[in-house]
Amino acid sequence: MTLLWWYWIAFGMALMLVELIVPSFTIIWFGLGGLVVGCLLWLIPEMSLALQIFIWAVASAIFTFLWFKVINPKMVDRSHSGMAREALIGQTGMVVVAPTDATRGRVRFSAPLLGADEWEFISTEEVKSGDRVTVTDHSGNTLVVKRSA
Repeated sequence: MTLLWWYWIAFGMALMLVELIVPSFTIIWFGLGGLVVGCLLWLIPEMSLALQIFIWAVASAIFTFLWFKVINPKMVDRSHSGMAREALIGQTGMVVVAPTDATRGRVRFSAPLLGADEWEFISTEEVKSGDRVTVTDHSGNTLVVKRSA
């Protein structure tokens, strides 16, 4: 059986299109392996079918390995989304705008918390600008704080 180079290209493209339907993000690497074999077969037309299948398997395995061990771990979401309470409770900041009867106060943290270094806050205790406060809870996008000892 003789496979032409464009058969492998079509096979690779078909596998890559299947990836649009199957949400696993693994079939694409087998499609890229098919493209590699198609390109090599275009350059070396006398390649045997067994060698073509071997190259496809090895190339697909290498692409899959690189994805799971090298590329994907670098794409990990390092944000704290979904962990707002745990990331905020116990943090200490400095009051930059004291709360009034009509407005909430603003507290600044030395390092950004969940992407912001300043947050609105409410407090049951009286606090003024320059006071150190500790986060005890949060209510939506507003922190609940108490004066630090």
